[in-house]
Amino acid sequence: MTLRIHRADFSDPRLAAFLQAHLDELAPTAPPESRHALDLSGLRQPGVRLWVGEWDDGIAATGALAALGQEHEEVKSMRTDPRRRGSGVGRAMLRHLLGDAASRGVRQLSLETGSTEFFAPARALYAGAGFVVCGPFGDYRDDPHSVYMTLTAASAGGAEYASFACEAGAEPRRVRRPLSSVLNVRPERPS
Repeated sequence: MTLRIHRADFSDPRLAAFLQAHLDELAPTAPPESRHALDLSGLRQPGVRLWVGEWDDGIAATGALAALGQEHEEVKSMRTDPRRRGSGVGRAMLRHLLGDAASRGVRQLSLETGSTEFFAPARALYAGAGFVVCGPFGDYRDDPHSVYMTLTAASAGGAEYASFACEAGAEPRRVRRPLSSVLNVRPERPS
């Protein structure tokens, strides 16, 4: 079976069920004021791009990018079907999100995830992609239930490089690999 990633079809009832399962799964992890996952209506808002990863037998993953400002977007609604966790599906979705962002000139991706053990695999996935812990961004505030992470792309000599910085103005640390190679991403350029 092959994972196929495509833009979400909001009329697909399987998508609504998958996203509701995501919200239900997150409910016991934090109080309501500390849960920031978008529901279906939030994912339909302008400036939000949602993708679905499908196996032959159904939806395996979702991932979204939400505009925060010029060249800054937030990773949202990353979820892998519990039966598929540990299979590389989440990594494939993150690769897709990074490739899409790079192809559109997005220079910074940030995210909020949980601070409990339940979210340790997600934090490890993001750290492995080059995201580093930073302070709250956008409308977020300090919250013991949240971990904030960011990845910044800087242009140098015409090549994209991954560098890391918190919004608070920390000096970026540049690595010697193209952003697209952080996860072996080859961004598709729109024609």
